[in-house]
Amino acid sequence: MNLKKYLVRALHRLQKGPGYTYKELLVWYCDNTNTHGPKRIIKEGPKKKLIWFFLTLLFASLVFWQWGILINTYLSYNVTSSLSIGFKTMKFPAVTVCNANPFKYSEVKPLLKELDRLIEAALERILQPGNSSDDVSPPLDLELWNQIPLVLIDEHDKDNPIILDIFETNHTAVGSETAMGNRTGASNGTMDNETTAPPAPDLPSLCPQCSHQGSDNCTYRNFSSAAQAVTEWYILQSTSILSKVPLHDRIRMGYQAEDMILACLYGAEPCNYKNFTQIYHPDHGNCYIFNWGMDEEALNSSNPGAEFGLKLILDISQQDYIPYLSSAAGARLMLHQQKSFPFLKDQGIYAMAGTETSIGVLVDELERMGYPYSDCTMNGSDVPVRNLYSQYNTSYSIQACLRSCFQNHMVEICGCGHYMFPLPEGVNYCNNEDYPGWAYCYSSLRSSIKQRQICIDSCKETCNDTQYKMTISMADWPSEASEDWIFHILSYERDMSTNVTLDRNGIIKLNIYFQEYNYRTISESAATTIVWLLSSLGGQFGFWMGGSVLCLIEFGEIIIDSLWITVINVISWCKGL
Repeated sequence: MNLKKYLVRALHRLQKGPGYTYKELLVWYCDNTNTHGPKRIIKEGPKKKLIWFFLTLLFASLVFWQWGILINTYLSYNVTSSLSIGFKTMKFPAVTVCNANPFKYSEVKPLLKELDRLIEAALERILQPGNSSDDVSPPLDLELWNQIPLVLIDEHDKDNPIILDIFETNHTAVGSETAMGNRTGASNGTMDNETTAPPAPDLPSLCPQCSHQGSDNCTYRNFSSAAQAVTEWYILQSTSILSKVPLHDRIRMGYQAEDMILACLYGAEPCNYKNFTQIYHPDHGNCYIFNWGMDEEALNSSNPGAEFGLKLILDISQQDYIPYLSSAAGARLMLHQQKSFPFLKDQGIYAMAGTETSIGVLVDELERMGYPYSDCTMNGSDVPVRNLYSQYNTSYSIQACLRSCFQNHMVEICGCGHYMFPLPEGVNYCNNEDYPGWAYCYSSLRSSIKQRQICIDSCKETCNDTQYKMTISMADWPSEASEDWIFHILSYERDMSTNVTLDRNGIIKLNIYFQEYNYRTISESAATTIVWLLSSLGGQFGFWMGGSVLCLIEFGEIIIDSLWITVINVISWCKGL
């Protein structure tokens, strides 16, 4: 049996229409299809045939247009958010408490001695420009100052600003282009001095590049207040000094748990500083985490209400604060999930000394849909940034990713790591001696929008997250009537002393509890599903053409028949050759 006869018989089996030409096949389809419109084209007269042909073509075009819109909507993977409220026994959050001051001044003072003498002399020169540093005994060590000098910028004449180093007496006139260009680059500190008589320079600034490239290449960062400029300068210099101190010495110089945590009560169960996990936080020194869940199972809260939460009494020892490093006094605390790293600088709150701070907690659980509906991650394994906080065995968070990304860029561009972030393996912290230009590099990188955007694009939000909403209230504590006996008892329990060694400026009481066991779950669901897509496609096809899935099968049948006729014609043409 030759191939042509086989194909002819196969075509007979596939369709019962007459003939085997394209025209005959099309006429047969229009006469037998269940779709409205094509049947009228072949049965009506010439005028109506033209009208029905036009209507069929128009409505078929509308169907394909609507199908395109529906398919595009489905492929956009939109989501809808739903809010549900539940009631259950919940895990008590991890509570991190730190001192606003990272180190005891009595411990770190030998390291910062020369730095403190410099800043005291600089403040004297700023406030009393006529004084000279030559009278200081012993003489000041200006090595730190020359690395990142604090300068004054007189901008009374905007076209010809004058720059004056605080420890120099000669004014340096700078051309308008150079001065303005340099100041808009990146610098490390500026401040206003609005004294009118005698005229004084308007803006004191920091210049991290001066000692290496000359004063003409100095770059500036402007501030509106002298307090901001001095604090920024002190932080840069102290960062360089402390980065060379071993970690165990920095921990020793910080506030110890037994000195800071005076009393602890969780529900009806007593607790103490041994129930806290110590971590070293670059911003706040020694921090202590309650219910972190690293070594033990996380604690559940038995009931809502203040009586069933965590009660703490802290001593922040404000009299031992570093005067130029910490201008705020109090405790820094944060509520977060178990096994997550506390980023107190971004998400923490302050508790004021001499007060009882009550924090009522409500829980929001966020459930995001993953790819392709959103660009979130379950555990950070698909994020292209090396997580430097994994050394703490903590879970992934976008804050950890952003800081790791910045530190990786810092290492790549500046050749060293910043003291405030964990270090990659084999990298050293930046300091003025080994990396003289680090401060300028860090300031440029921190102000770079491009580098910031790279990190934002690289990091992802977590798909599941728990947020703690806090209601905070405060009252003076202890009251004037009770402060005497309370300070006596707390002093005796801490120091075994009959003398009062505590005062209102250093004592903080905290109450942290669930306001209620109701929790909110904000979850995402797909706005369009495959079921929605199929029903919408069928609805449009049925509305405009009166068709169904069977009509689509008929259309597929006619396409197959056309292919068979094409094959037969090709074979006949080949035989003719």
